Amino acid sequence: MNTAEHYTFIVSDKVTRQKVRFKNRYGIILTGDLYLPKYHSKELLPAIAISGPFGAVKEQSSGLYANQMAERGFITLAFDPSYTGESGGEPRNVASPDINTEDFSAAVDFLGIQRNIDRNKVGIIGICGFGGFALNAAAIDKRVKAVAVTSMYDMSRVMSKGYYDAMTPEQRNKTLEQLGEQRWKDAEEGVFHAGSLLNAEKLKGDEPQFVKDYYDYYRTSRGFHERSLNSTGAWNATNAVSFMNIPLLTYIKEIAPRPLLIIAGEKAHSRYFSEDAFKMAAEPKELVIIPNAVHVDLYDKTNLIPFDKLEAFFKDNLK
Repeated sequence: MNTAEHYTFIVSDKVTRQKVRFKNRYGIILTGDLYLPKYHSKELLPAIAISGPFGAVKEQSSGLYANQMAERGFITLAFDPSYTGESGGEPRNVASPDINTEDFSAAVDFLGIQRNIDRNKVGIIGICGFGGFALNAAAIDKRVKAVAVTSMYDMSRVMSKGYYDAMTPEQRNKTLEQLGEQRWKDAEEGVFHAGSLLNAEKLKGDEPQFVKDYYDYYRTSRGFHERSLNSTGAWNATNAVSFMNIPLLTYIKEIAPRPLLIIAGEKAHSRYFSEDAFKMAAEPKELVIIPNAVHVDLYDKTNLIPFDKLEAFFKDNLK
């Protein structure tokens, strides 16, 4: 499991995979895996850029999605976001509403200059926290012709307001004070300290069910990857700073008239993010709820992830 080329899924014999690198608007070198269908006509193909979940790497869920969609005739790019995985950026283990949105547009840049891709037929898929970034990217980047998200999180909302918006003004103020104190500490010691471990090595047993679900994916052979923060590490202790007052979905209506597909598990703790985003978005839009599925089921359970639906959505809208 501790090898550089460890993937949590098996690449299809109908697909080829190659490592690629490209630069975003901030000069950060991003690393991705490009998946190509082995058998296709000489016509230019449609393409899809894929990333997520938040704190994951391309060898996990996004690569699995890319592999499945390449089987269905798309050229797909699963990439590590800035500051994580094999992508560049210093300091490590930090996220940004702006830069992670830009990462999607940089992926579109890369796909659009490939000789075997029709740059007028490029879509994006965002998983979990990168669902929110995908929606933000689609709103600002009119080159994105269709966008789909699964098990979506709005990272700005959950960090700034807490789950189900339960954070009180007093709690928010205390959090901001703590972040300020942490910045003093980092500045004094000249290092960016790590925050809390994202997923413990062992569970105590009294955790909420969704925490147990995360553990079952990230901390077991099912989804573990040594470069994934969710498997082995933590975000920087000040990671929440820019998310506290930079909302992601302000302009979600501007995705229209391009189509939007939102997919969520019926029993997912995160389902409300998807339902609220759907209400905020303009037509054309579709919300698909997967019966009995929890949040992490849509990371890797190919019997539950509606790949046939995703295939039809992108074939209908990337033409």
